[in-house]
Amino acid sequence: MIEKFLFVKRISKAKDARHYRPSLCFIICLLFMVGILCVSPQLKVQAASLDDSGLAGETEERTYINEPGSSQNREDLSQLNIANNLTVTTYNDGNGQINGNLRILLTLTLIALAPTLLIMLTSFTRIIIVLHFTRAALNTQTAPPNQVLIGLALFLTYFIMQPTLTQVYEEAVVPMEEGTITQQEFLETAVVPFREFMYSQTQTKDVRMFLDISGQEWDGTLEGIPLAVLVPSFIVGELRMAFIIGFIIYIPFIVIDMVVSSTLMSMGMMMLPPTTISMPFKILLFVLADGWNLIIMNTLGTFYR
Repeated sequence: MIEKFLFVKRISKAKDARHYRPSLCFIICLLFMVGILCVSPQLKVQAASLDDSGLAGETEERTYINEPGSSQNREDLSQLNIANNLTVTTYNDGNGQINGNLRILLTLTLIALAPTLLIMLTSFTRIIIVLHFTRAALNTQTAPPNQVLIGLALFLTYFIMQPTLTQVYEEAVVPMEEGTITQQEFLETAVVPFREFMYSQTQTKDVRMFLDISGQEWDGTLEGIPLAVLVPSFIVGELRMAFIIGFIIYIPFIVIDMVVSSTLMSMGMMMLPPTTISMPFKILLFVLADGWNLIIMNTLGTFYR
């Protein structure tokens, strides 16, 4: 028994030694690194001294040739002039317009804002909501899929907004490219066709509601409506019109659901879901009535009344 106890004790000591071995190695490595730091020579680092002129170094020579912003023409801009500050030059053929690089930057910014502008300033909202109500009334779940509905809504939006976009291009973009108007005039001219389109689709009560909330007076003209008031008024009107059209679309399909439900209950088939039977009849009625033609034609017609 004593020999067995001593053998077990030696095994436990060996296990304890293996357990503490990583800690011992860590301590040895730590002491080794401390020794290297103590033996290595100290490096003295300091910034360059500044003279009375505020320049680094011992001389008063600056790092640029001419003063920043002193260029008068294109030749001065092409010369080497390394300054200690950052300047953005908008020089472009002497007409004071934005140069090509900044124009690309502004274009990319507009592309990032394009989805918001598409939803807020065009007919896209009304069209996509009507198409969604149509699919929900048919109870076909994901047919047509979202990609098809969004693509159809985009092309219908382009069809409706084409006169407005053409007017913006002819009255704002072309003069901007020719250099006959400034950037401020371009923005003021480009927003006018969109304001006219939104105003034609906006109800007076929506405009008065937002003007009353903001505490502003309205003289009854388009020019007296700020853009911050016209845009939400237009969106509220679009939502109202889209839901009215959606309700009208639902009426014949609700009648089919009621007829199918009554028929199933009279036959004692209460466990059979009515939607399973009514959906084929909905699709048949929609196809026979040429539903897509009716919905698209009447939805587009609401923008021309």
